[in-house]
Amino acid sequence: MEIIKTHYNRRSFIKVSAAAGGGIMIGFNWLMSCSPGNERLGELALPDEWFDINAYLKIGNNGVVTIFSQNPEIGQNVKTAMPMIVAEELDVDWGQVLVEQAPLNTEKFNRQLAGGSQSIRQEWKSLRVAGATARRLLMEAAAKKWEVPVSELSTDKGVIKSSSGKSIGYGEVASMAVSIEVPEEIQLKDPKNFKIIGKPTKNVDGKKVIKGEPLFGFDIKREGMLIAMIVHAPAFGMRPKSVDDSEARAMPGIKDVFIVNSLPEGIERQWSDVNAYPELVVVVGNSTWEVMKAKKALKIEWEATSKLESTDEYEKALTDLLEKKADEPARKDGNPDEAFKKAARVIERTYSGPFLAHNTMEPMNFFANVTAEKAELVGPIQTPAQLRATVSMVLGMPEEKISVDMTRQGGGFGRRLYGNFGVEAAVISKRVGAPVKLVYTREDDITQGTYRPAYKVKYQAAIDKNNNLVGIKIRGAGIHESPVFANRFPAGAVDHYLVENHTLDSNITTGAWRAPRSNFIAVAEQSFLDEVAEAVGKDPIDFRIELLERAAAKPVGERNDYDAARYAGVLKLVREKSGWIGTKKDGVNRGVSAYFCHNSYVAQVVDLIMNDGKPIIQKVWCAADCGIVVNPEGARNQMEGCVVDGIGHAMYSAMTFKEGKPDQSNFHNYRLIRNSEAPREIECFFVDNGIDPTGLGEPGLPPVGAALANALYAATGKRLTTQPFAQTDLVNIERM
Repeated sequence: MEIIKTHYNRRSFIKVSAAAGGGIMIGFNWLMSCSPGNERLGELALPDEWFDINAYLKIGNNGVVTIFSQNPEIGQNVKTAMPMIVAEELDVDWGQVLVEQAPLNTEKFNRQLAGGSQSIRQEWKSLRVAGATARRLLMEAAAKKWEVPVSELSTDKGVIKSSSGKSIGYGEVASMAVSIEVPEEIQLKDPKNFKIIGKPTKNVDGKKVIKGEPLFGFDIKREGMLIAMIVHAPAFGMRPKSVDDSEARAMPGIKDVFIVNSLPEGIERQWSDVNAYPELVVVVGNSTWEVMKAKKALKIEWEATSKLESTDEYEKALTDLLEKKADEPARKDGNPDEAFKKAARVIERTYSGPFLAHNTMEPMNFFANVTAEKAELVGPIQTPAQLRATVSMVLGMPEEKISVDMTRQGGGFGRRLYGNFGVEAAVISKRVGAPVKLVYTREDDITQGTYRPAYKVKYQAAIDKNNNLVGIKIRGAGIHESPVFANRFPAGAVDHYLVENHTLDSNITTGAWRAPRSNFIAVAEQSFLDEVAEAVGKDPIDFRIELLERAAAKPVGERNDYDAARYAGVLKLVREKSGWIGTKKDGVNRGVSAYFCHNSYVAQVVDLIMNDGKPIIQKVWCAADCGIVVNPEGARNQMEGCVVDGIGHAMYSAMTFKEGKPDQSNFHNYRLIRNSEAPREIECFFVDNGIDPTGLGEPGLPPVGAALANALYAATGKRLTTQPFAQTDLVNIERM
């Protein structure tokens, strides 16, 4: 049992306030509530009145609990998992819990952001404290009512029980609890006593999604709302020069056509303001269909403002960088040059990955209603605080006059970290003086930019006369950033180790794409380690475990970012569960991979067969160490999604350019994985070690591309080094 203090840094960590109707509200002083709209309102007997004051957790006088989910929901299931944590420590019946999405409030919320697979990890302890504190106050109230010590009381599913046999519901003592002072310390549950955490729980929005009820930004409708669409330049490095809108303006339902600059000169850009096209042509009208037709009628003249880049050019530039020694190494252990000079053999491979688009199921959109007094923003955004800050600068309006409400999001994958579409909606609304919903087409979305960078990396391994790996050199290059993490495995496991990084500037905008950098470098690294294992005559899993055991027992250097024992643990688990040893079937080709990112460890085995030159993925085994799994159902969904997404993009997807213009604009020429190409079966296993939760939304994606590449090598005898694999001559797959 863990003892936690409730007061930090001279301010109260927990606040309690009385609520109308006799309820109690318990919440962090950085949290706030919002009005409920839960689908289960009709299923529960609710109090006569709900509350709209600062709070995180709300208990009605009949025992019904509302828990407000603070972080944006982008499909990672935090709207279910985070309330589960609160409910666990509160010791309430999950069937009596309503869950609501809270709006942005930077004064009351700690980290209201969806990104980096950090939502649960960052708020694990705080959410538990909120629930545990509420439970303690309710017990104190019951103890006062019965005139007995709190030590004689216990709780179970929202009911307080005494050793004498008395019982009372939370709702019956809620009004008394608000007058009780928050204790200096509270006790958290021992994980072995969890009743909700660790139990598979359905997504709280699942029924709404199935029934198609309004949940997403595209579903927003307001009285007097206009529809806006944009036209950005056809190529990176261009801007609008003039617009002939005469035909468009004459079309039915069209209200206005104009050029707008969403990030004018003098605006200090935040990290989230990644936008290649701030100058846009805007069409505003009554309906989406009318605006789309008018948009096509525009005659726009464009002008170049910088060099128009092509794929062949930046590919050559990146390749050239791989032959250039860095001014300073990112990491150097031992004497790599001497080790390579004395090596009996040197293995070398270069790996390449293209730009990738995010392609969320729901294209970008946002609602804005800007008046002289305030601005209301509603839509799908991963970074609501950053959006508000930029809108404040662009509009010249104080942040306190700008509200941001978050809808459920039809995918994010990093794209909605960059809220240019929300800023655009606000600027357009101010210009037309009316509420506006900005709508991107799929073509707008794919060609707008903010891509996964294009990368290249060269690996070299030095092997001595006794078949020992004695040195590794890694040189990475990428658009705007290098893909290499200098202090991740195999750093710390090799005596002589060198990492060098290069970057290449470009007017093609880039940003986070699911598991940034890791999504590429894991495929390269784990493919290369397989090749090295083969060269030294060792089983690929055994080889990796030997390196990790070396890193655990006698690590090289002091800046190793991983826990070698946990890393080896997932490899051992996937070896066991997949039957790696002694179970190979005729015609079945296997590949393995393991990677650490976002504080978690994942190992995967891919089984595939070849059918007329086409790979058929029969099964993927996943072993993950992400600490305590809050919701196993959500965790499996996350891992399965990572596997399908990782395989699909490694195999099929790429963005290419000719004179700044994207070659791909929709799914007819941007290839995604299809249902028939997904693994027939995915089986997931989680290490039960009692460690506090770490990341899960992204760690399952990086390693699977290498496991696939290694399985394809087993099938074809050829090493895959260039993504997407389907555009090589190794497999017979439909080209697009």
